[in-house]
Amino acid sequence: MNARLSGPEQAPVLVLSNSMGTTTAMWDDQLEALSRHHRVLRYDHRGHGGAGPPPGPYRMEQLGGDLLGLLDELELERVSFCGLSLGGMVGMWLAANAPGRVERLALCCTSAKVDPGPYLERAAKVRAGGTGSVAGEVVERWFTPGFRERAPETVARAVAMLLATPAEGYAGCCEAIAAMDLRAGLGSIAAPTLVVAGGDDPATPPAHAEAIVAAIPAARLEVVAGAAHLANIEQPQRVTRLLLDHLSPSAT
Repeated sequence: MNARLSGPEQAPVLVLSNSMGTTTAMWDDQLEALSRHHRVLRYDHRGHGGAGPPPGPYRMEQLGGDLLGLLDELELERVSFCGLSLGGMVGMWLAANAPGRVERLALCCTSAKVDPGPYLERAAKVRAGGTGSVAGEVVERWFTPGFRERAPETVARAVAMLLATPAEGYAGCCEAIAAMDLRAGLGSIAAPTLVVAGGDDPATPPAHAEAIVAAIPAARLEVVAGAAHLANIEQPQRVTRLLLDHLSPSAT
């Protein structure tokens, strides 16, 4: 696993977990602000970040176990956690299955259960033709049309992350998402939880976030207008402020 730490060594640790098809670079817009108050740990999911992927299919408990192993290796007993999309799914698994390890939780543009069909279809397509075969449809979910038009360089950097993702790693994570159902564990999550939805997210619409908030006892919802699936890139200032307010109350 590719992992990196930033920020003051004695500060509380915050884990940032990526979406499928991206790398730690997806958090570049948040890193400086979050690193003022936290020791920020960014890492890549298995099969991402250019590393040779283990053969899929993967399962959510494997992705969560990868993170637990990393926390153990770094001797980090308790952390705050922020994950987007696949990263948020890992965060829900972690907070439900290892509650003592999670101080505060932020879940962005994610879901506890999805229709498996499209993800299984995408896994097959990527294994046959690489991540480039799905780049067009993925970018349409990642960003609104207006953002794609006014910020082509930012979109191109995101596409480059997707194209650099090994096909087997991407497909294996598609299969992990298709197989997951995290709903039964949500009621046991005790960590104070912020759930962020992109107002224009076609991949995990606000209704998915509402279902998560209804199930987690200590959760609240924020909908970010003018953002699709990668809300932290499309509306970086708004998302950064929400995260700071939730994860670093002293920074408000």
